[in-house]
Amino acid sequence: MAHADDARVVVYTRQGCHLCEIAEQQVAEVCAATGDTWVRVDIDDDPDLRARFTEQVPVTFVDGAQHDFWRVDPTRLQKALARRR
Repeated sequence: MAHADDARVVVYTRQGCHLCEIAEQQVAEVCAATGDTWVRVDIDDDPDLRARFTEQVPVTFVDGAQHDFWRVDPTRLQKALARRR
């Protein structure tokens, strides 16, 4: 995985979130197939992120723009990654 500033996909998560675990797995699989980088960021490590996303996790960003929350649609993510920055 890459650093959040360098990764194409950022998944904002928190510990104990079953939807987050599923989203991370889906993002990892899509990024492995496309060769794109991704990173997981725990919102509980940052008070600003925790206030911003609260219970909306997981939240997925692609190229710095919010892409999805709660669930990841692998097909939609692949299409987003097909568009280059």
